Amino acid sequence: MASLRRGMEVFNSHDDLGRHESVLLHLQHSAEMLIKALLFQKGKEVFDKERGTSIGIKGAVSIAQSSGWIDESQAGAVRTIDAMRDQAQHWMIVVAEDALYINARALVTAIDRILAEHFEDSLADNLPLRVLPLSTHPIPDFQLLVNREYEQIRELLAPGKRARDEARGRVRALLSMEAHVSDTVSVSERDVNRIEKAVRDGASIEQVFPRLMTLASNVAGEGPTIRVHFSKREGPAVRYVSGDDPGAAAAIREVDLQKKYHWSPQQVAERLGISTNRAKALRDYLGIDAEPSNMHVFEFGSQKLARFSDNAMKLLEANNNPKTIDAAWAARSHRGRRKPAVAPVRLVLPQKGLA
Repeated sequence: MASLRRGMEVFNSHDDLGRHESVLLHLQHSAEMLIKALLFQKGKEVFDKERGTSIGIKGAVSIAQSSGWIDESQAGAVRTIDAMRDQAQHWMIVVAEDALYINARALVTAIDRILAEHFEDSLADNLPLRVLPLSTHPIPDFQLLVNREYEQIRELLAPGKRARDEARGRVRALLSMEAHVSDTVSVSERDVNRIEKAVRDGASIEQVFPRLMTLASNVAGEGPTIRVHFSKREGPAVRYVSGDDPGAAAAIREVDLQKKYHWSPQQVAERLGISTNRAKALRDYLGIDAEPSNMHVFEFGSQKLARFSDNAMKLLEANNNPKTIDAAWAARSHRGRRKPAVAPVRLVLPQKGLA
């Protein structure tokens, strides 16, 4: 509650220097302490037994939501403030005033509901209404806000403008707000780079931020008693692209790629029960590495790490038999030289086809 008080005090302050960053830091800490208090009260462990340190806010939110103690809207409000705080604390973020307000009010609404449902308490019993986030601007429709920010980013990246840093800061804010609909949001520079390129190439907001297109803000009350929560909006289904869709690269997030391609070469070999060399031979024989839906190379500084998808694993497992592996090994052993006569081996595809 102390952090919430400080966050509200800074939000309503007349001093703009470092204001957004301070608001995000205090609100994130308040939300983290409340979720952990909820877990503790419900008898859940809040310390990692192996490390001996407390779990992070993402882990705490995940436990609370999976246990049914908070809903998607409440979890999304906490995740979004946490994602924004992460960018503010570790690099930089540019959050429009009304975007900060609507997300701060969404978190305040979530905190009030959690207090009432699990602690028999309320913000009204701890804070006077006058200290809650106040704004002289009307709350905009969320879709209008997002579209306005996207157009602002486009203008800042226009030729002749020297405002690239501000544009990228606004991109980070929009990426952070995807946490309202995804529990795996992690803003990476590769994501920001892809989005910057897409905006410069003239891509539409629907192509670049498909997740945000599913969101709507629901506002009730007025003045200090305004309540805000986010929900999925009605309308045509939004197409989520896969990691191997080259025509929609801007919409593919780094964290999504890491979820899709999560098998290392060593893990592949262990799953197949063969050596890494024979697993590599089988991959080459089946052409696994050449298919974008099977393999992706992640770059971490000077390191390049190949990772494989479940799609690749299914294909490898379907052909994991002595006859095919021997043929793959023979083909590898004689690559670059005249190959001996080897009886052709019929390759097997998974019965359900490739995903």
